Amino acid sequence: MSTRTVEAARVSPTNADVRARVGLALEDFLADYVAVLGRVGEELSDLDGPLQAAVLAGGKRLRPLFAYWGARAAGAPDDETLIRAAASLELLHAFALIHDDVMDGSDLRRGRPSAHRALEAAHRAAGLHGDPERFGQAAAILLGDLLLVLSEQMLATAGLPSLAASRARDVFATMRLELMAGQYLDIAAPTRGGVPLERALRIARYKSGKYTVEAPLHLGAAVADAPATVVDAYTAFALPIGEAFQLRDDLLGVFGDSAVTGKPSGEDLREGKQTVLVALARSRASNGGRALLAERLGNPDLDDEGVAALRALIVETGARESVERMITERCDHALAVLASAPFTPEGRAALRDLAVAAVDRSA
Repeated sequence: MSTRTVEAARVSPTNADVRARVGLALEDFLADYVAVLGRVGEELSDLDGPLQAAVLAGGKRLRPLFAYWGARAAGAPDDETLIRAAASLELLHAFALIHDDVMDGSDLRRGRPSAHRALEAAHRAAGLHGDPERFGQAAAILLGDLLLVLSEQMLATAGLPSLAASRARDVFATMRLELMAGQYLDIAAPTRGGVPLERALRIARYKSGKYTVEAPLHLGAAVADAPATVVDAYTAFALPIGEAFQLRDDLLGVFGDSAVTGKPSGEDLREGKQTVLVALARSRASNGGRALLAERLGNPDLDDEGVAALRALIVETGARESVERMITERCDHALAVLASAPFTPEGRAALRDLAVAAVDRSA
């Protein structure tokens, strides 16, 4: 590993402090492994740009932040070992995004070409043999696999004491399993037609909610050797915030400004995502509204007029308003849990800020 060190932040670092330190830890870690890949073959340099874009070019770092404060709120000290362990979750997240974009056929991620599109474009520009689109998809899948491997490697080499490392590995294993299961629920839902509200909520919980908030908090608790009362409080706080996070994501996927979200406007409608928003609209729509959903939802060639028609239906049925209300209710419940939870004062304050940031966002 690189010997580069980062000066520890003050006793009560801000989320911006932690985010910056996570970024530096990722830079150091990836520099070592990019060098290893370079020794395998110069062709591996094809992955450098998409790798940098996936991991180092922005991102909210929510999962590392929740892991960091999951440890600190349980009484763990602030050190670079904790930062490195938390940062490993950003590599797992990058893996999930790259594979998600391939599965969904997404062209953009954070306002830039998605990994498979960037690799496709590079293949085409270089005049290489074979099908550029197929190459881009295959290379992106391998890049995602590489990031999955590196996420485990970064956690394993973070420097945690042996017992803490063992506990963290157990949490990490469960986190990966639930993430994969949630992703499958997401891609399977459109094949079964309209899903009911309960199933849409389950998709939201497993696709994103648990691995965004609960699992990172549990990883932090594992590092801190937190008692069961703290772990249980994390779950009570995390599940509603995680669901609210995904519900906000669903709203942005339909109504978000592409200039802000970095994704094409109405993309979830073209992909046929069976979200809570869609489940509510379908359950309340007239026969004509349900026919409109059946005809246009999931059409990859849906034009702006079609997007506008589906948006209007979602608003008219009250589904958009209901989802906003569900977000508020879940956030309020989580903050009430947080107020009486057995956390350190600085941990409680930081988790409150994170919860609000995760839910009240435009991208």
